[in-house]
Amino acid sequence: MRDDELDLVGVDQRAHTGALPQDRQIDLALDEAYRRALSHREGAVADYIPILGAADREAFGLCIADVRGGLHEVGDTRTRFSIQSISKAFVYALVCEGIGHHEVRELVGVDNTGLPFNSVMAIELADGHPRNPMVNAGAIATTALMPGATAERTWELIVEGLSRFAGRQLEIDDEVYRSESETNDRNRAIARLLHSYGRMRSDPDETVDVYTRQCSLLVDARDLAVMGATLADGGVNPLTGDQVVSPEVSRDTLAVLAAAGLYERSGEWLYEIGLPGKSGVAGGLVTVAPGKGGLGAWAPPLDAAGNSVRGQVATAHLSRTLGLNIFASTPADRQDPR
Repeated sequence: MRDDELDLVGVDQRAHTGALPQDRQIDLALDEAYRRALSHREGAVADYIPILGAADREAFGLCIADVRGGLHEVGDTRTRFSIQSISKAFVYALVCEGIGHHEVRELVGVDNTGLPFNSVMAIELADGHPRNPMVNAGAIATTALMPGATAERTWELIVEGLSRFAGRQLEIDDEVYRSESETNDRNRAIARLLHSYGRMRSDPDETVDVYTRQCSLLVDARDLAVMGATLADGGVNPLTGDQVVSPEVSRDTLAVLAAAGLYERSGEWLYEIGLPGKSGVAGGLVTVAPGKGGLGAWAPPLDAAGNSVRGQVATAHLSRTLGLNIFASTPADRQDPR
């Protein structure tokens, strides 16, 4: 995605490697990001899941949660929508916490496929390896690794874990769950293909059902910001103080998000925005500035890769104006200190 598509011409692109700016600066930047993104009307609402096709094209909310517990909001930040693929990042973190870094890397992988999120070809090209947990194949394989003697117990653990990330009890949208269950033949096929390669540790159909339910959990932009800030602060929820996952798991999760969180557009995203992030087809987008905070965005119209158009525009503006890019630095003082 080009700079002009992200509406960045003339924006101050400061490097900043310390803390977030003062609250007033954050609020001003957030309002400006919201205003800039509102002018973008391109993109289409996802309709391959029927219920998502009814989303309001004009809905738009932005929230920043800092690691100190501060919240900054503009727009529709308390309107709930289904978390969809954003759940992949947080279930991955829970699995890493449960079974460890090396085993998850071996079984699921961490490399970008360079192909669409629901690609079957990517599985075959990798001899049955899912490649990474942010595409559907890897996410289904990751869900299969969650502890739990039964599918129902696994589901309970996922709800409990994602609720701890959000700092409140999350609930499922039954209508979204039914709509997705009626149209997820491709995911069932992916699960069975993985099973044929020995990559599934539980029944493929039961796992897809749990995965469909996790994608149907209701969140809002504020929840996404808090969940992102939890990863930003070494696994500690900034509102509750709960240590949800370890600092090491937070690091691993952010690394995978940087590599594959925006699907086949992940390289462009990292090049332009310089932050780990994850999108969902309901229009949600979470972005993490390590050590600083999380940004939650919601705007249903998506680009061709399935990423929120307005969410990307707003995030790009905030990354630059708030100095969030993890690759940015200022020149060292080369004066001899002696």
